[in-house]
Amino acid sequence: MITKDQLINAQTEWGNGVVKIGSLKENRSDCENFTNEFLDKLYNFENGPVLFKPTKCAAEQFRPTKAEAKSYFIAGDERACKEDKGFAINPWTKVRFENANIILENDRAIAMGNYFFTDLEGNEAKVEYTFGYKFIGSQLKIDLHHSSFPYNP
Repeated sequence: MITKDQLINAQTEWGNGVVKIGSLKENRSDCENFTNEFLDKLYNFENGPVLFKPTKCAAEQFRPTKAEAKSYFIAGDERACKEDKGFAINPWTKVRFENANIILENDRAIAMGNYFFTDLEGNEAKVEYTFGYKFIGSQLKIDLHHSSFPYNP
């Protein structure tokens, strides 16, 4: 059974990874290598498509492949989706999760809530998320990632 602590640890690891990606933006090679490791460790691309709908995309809203996820996180000349600017290379100094609720099962967990991204000036961007996790070996891996800005009429 997946525990709440395991889920919280997976969220913390994801947030710390996004911060680290941004800290490496001046060294493209290190940034790309770390982002590949981040995606391999935390996402379940090796077993098939991931339901990935990132926040800041309009033309190519859904990103089921590792190459498309990498494009969203770090963009670059080789990006898979031309609209990408590199969300994770903003850079961010902190990512904070607030779970509205979680569902824990034997080998699956789902979390929904808000996460907050702090920029270099200390401003926080609030984003809504739903992440689905699956136990692969001893690692919780993301196979569902939906993220969007809160409704603003």
